[in-house]
Amino acid sequence: MPAKKRCQFQAEQQCNQAALRIVGQCPHCRSDFCGTHRLPEHHACNNLEDCRQQAFNRNKAKLESERTVASKMATA
Repeated sequence: MPAKKRCQFQAEQQCNQAALRIVGQCPHCRSDFCGTHRLPEHHACNNLEDCRQQAFNRNKAKLESERTVASKMATA
């Protein structure tokens, strides 16, 4: 049986907890983390700014597609 993957968080001390199998991999930096460090904000993800910009652009596009435009009334 192979050894358990360990959390790849590194600060003053390296985290020694086991990495989560399903949700432990960061989709932005592709590193494996434990439950405490799995979110990009908690492991100082290198691609965090790109992640925020993509989320902003998705939200902007969604809001613009849902914008209502008042119909113009013909002047009599």
